[in-house]
Amino acid sequence: MLKSNERLDKLIKENLEIIQSDDVFSFSTDALLLAHFTHVKRKDRVMDLCSGNGIIPLLLSHKSTAMIDAIEIQDVLVDMAERTIIHNHLENQIKLYHMDLKEVTKHFVPSTYSVVTCNPPYFRDNQNFKHQLDTHMIARHEVLCDIDDCCQSAKHLLKQGGKFMVVQRADRLVDVLCSMRLAGIEPKKIYPIYAKCDKPQAITVVVEGIKGGKQDVKMMSPFYIYDGEDYSKEMIEVYYGEQ
Repeated sequence: MLKSNERLDKLIKENLEIIQSDDVFSFSTDALLLAHFTHVKRKDRVMDLCSGNGIIPLLLSHKSTAMIDAIEIQDVLVDMAERTIIHNHLENQIKLYHMDLKEVTKHFVPSTYSVVTCNPPYFRDNQNFKHQLDTHMIARHEVLCDIDDCCQSAKHLLKQGGKFMVVQRADRLVDVLCSMRLAGIEPKKIYPIYAKCDKPQAITVVVEGIKGGKQDVKMMSPFYIYDGEDYSKEMIEVYYGEQ
């Protein structure tokens, strides 16, 4: 099942395993936090954009029996994700589409999904530093899609009142908010993520938007990843569940 330089990593709380490779791309804490703040009901239909190796669908499958679709453009990541889905016997819950998310209007009926999640590329295409590996560069930089593309795709997919969940670097919060509103998705909750309580600036944000929602945004309580040199109680719960 595993190919050269691949490994199986354990998702302890979910009791699942995911195929990863440092030669390609491994998920980060941000993906775990996006799934953590995404609430899915049993009858929801879910779509994950920029799915990478399928980490978000995998995590959400533990929270609900909802049907989960996912879109990823990179061949190698699609291959890894599909093998992970089979390995965890989730073929009946998770379906992966190998395609460009900008093509959703051609392939999906509008207003179908209750929840859309997205861990988009973080860095603008014109930034000086870029990862040298193509797989890393496409995943981390806005080479093939940007936040506007993600929001417009979510607009097409979501039902009226449906929820769009995005994780992004904190310094790009305004980009997320503007793109959401431009797509008719109103930002409703902002979850600021801090490395430690003594750090003055958030490093990441998770933003929840509602398609057709009213203009009323709430700044939620800070989430701290570390408590001193160790993981915080909240982060331990994300990784391991309630202790």
